[in-house]
Amino acid sequence: MTSSSKRKEESHLLNGGVKQSTWTKAFSSNAIWEEKDEFLDVIYWLRQIIAVILGVIWGVAPLKGFLGIAIFCIINAGVLYVYFSSFQQIDEEEYGGTWELTKEGFMTSFALFLVVWIIFYTALHFD
Repeated sequence: MTSSSKRKEESHLLNGGVKQSTWTKAFSSNAIWEEKDEFLDVIYWLRQIIAVILGVIWGVAPLKGFLGIAIFCIINAGVLYVYFSSFQQIDEEEYGGTWELTKEGFMTSFALFLVVWIIFYTALHFD
């Protein structure tokens, strides 16, 4: 029996046979992900939340240009990397490697970040 299947069985018994919600697992350290797509959905939506928060902050603090974009990329990739490698401690190879998890939903979050940043910047800092 592999360690992954042992962890799933132990988790199921600890929960009294009740399945945890996706968001409960998302904010629980070392959660057991029965479905691969479920974890990828969590990565995707966490990335979108980060994009909105950073877009608002960048728009309120009059950040401009390449520096704002570069800092967003570093924070977005860094936070998610720490999340899946340290907090969840998943085996990256099960999901196609570190690069696949790092880029999951990145372009969508980048577009959302730009839209929110532009809207807030334009609304608050018009000349």
